[in-house]
Amino acid sequence: MLIPCKEIAMMITQALKSEAFLLKKKGKKLQLVTFLIGQSSQQLSFVKIKKRVGQNLGIGFSLRLFQHIPPFENFLDLLRQTVADPEVSGVIIQHPLPKNYDFDDMYAAIPSHKEIEGHTDNSPFVFPLSLAVLTGLKYVYGSQKINDSLLVNLPKDNQFFRQTLKNKKLVLAGRGPTGGKPIGRALQKIGLNFTVVHSQTTNPKTIYQQADVIITATGKKIITPSIIKKEVVLLNVGLRRESNVLKGDYDEPKIAKTASYYTATPGGLGPIDVLYLYKNLIDAAKMH
Repeated sequence: MLIPCKEIAMMITQALKSEAFLLKKKGKKLQLVTFLIGQSSQQLSFVKIKKRVGQNLGIGFSLRLFQHIPPFENFLDLLRQTVADPEVSGVIIQHPLPKNYDFDDMYAAIPSHKEIEGHTDNSPFVFPLSLAVLTGLKYVYGSQKINDSLLVNLPKDNQFFRQTLKNKKLVLAGRGPTGGKPIGRALQKIGLNFTVVHSQTTNPKTIYQQADVIITATGKKIITPSIIKKEVVLLNVGLRRESNVLKGDYDEPKIAKTASYYTATPGGLGPIDVLYLYKNLIDAAKMH
């Protein structure tokens, strides 16, 4: 059964619109600044989506675009100036980053209450994509009602996830810095047991065949009906292009009869990911 991500996204949109409206009535500034280095068409597309969602929610959006890679210190200076602006509620930096940029120094320049993607250990926020995945799990193992109760709130929901998934074999495919790695970090913080499959794993098919839940974040076609068991739950966040068509890490028509629940690509967990970015921004604005 297809997880109704579009309906879930519509519910979250309405909830965030209401919150943003009330905050602005109280005089709170809601402004997201996005840094993008380079002219990658895929990254520009992601930025346009974030801008469109922000506008729909009534939240300000500003892009700092660098067509050429600036010296790291120059970039840091501009980043520090931006986060010092009291009208900026949150800052994100589009990945991938230039190879000579120091990840730790860069995120250390952002105050924890404005680092809304949860990249650092001291951030009060959870990586939005992790929250999108957890929302999918909450739908499958919860009441399956599309209302505000589906919104994931950690650590408040930790007990729910530990209880409902304690006897499930959970597999995470991929360990990239903007996919599998932060999702794994969120699962660890909750206290869930899971197995990571990556390019060096020697027996991935055996691991997939035993899994009750598979979260895929590879951008490659890795899941086929022959390597999954009946009634498995499939949640995809990976993206690949096949004949100029965007697809996930499995072909949905082929796995539909085997999986008990699965997400679509595109239009699955991606839009929910962007909405959680703005939920983090709204929560950041409430802090100050």
